[in-house]
Amino acid sequence: MNIPMISYTYSSYLAIAIIAALDSVFGGITSVIKKNFDLKIFITGFFGNAILSILLTILGEKLNVDIYLAAIVVFVGRMFTNLAIIRRYYVDKWSKKIENKKENKIQ
Repeated sequence: MNIPMISYTYSSYLAIAIIAALDSVFGGITSVIKKNFDLKIFITGFFGNAILSILLTILGEKLNVDIYLAAIVVFVGRMFTNLAIIRRYYVDKWSKKIENKKENKIQ
């Protein structure tokens, strides 16, 4: 297969940018569930988080310190929090649907 390979030099930049973008996606889904989604906030957060995380990676390389690890911890922590909110929403929705079906069978 001819799959394009990312150079090792750029792999850390791409990895942190993907994590930042995924954090924004999960945050967007959570805000849709909470009914306060704003496209401007989502777009600026999506690109802003990705750019900031790349800049932190560059700064960390210049200082010879792994600063990007702090960004990873924050973004992944927020992703798990947002995923928990999404999971609870759909579990509650599914549970209510099952309860309604049981009530309809009894009547």
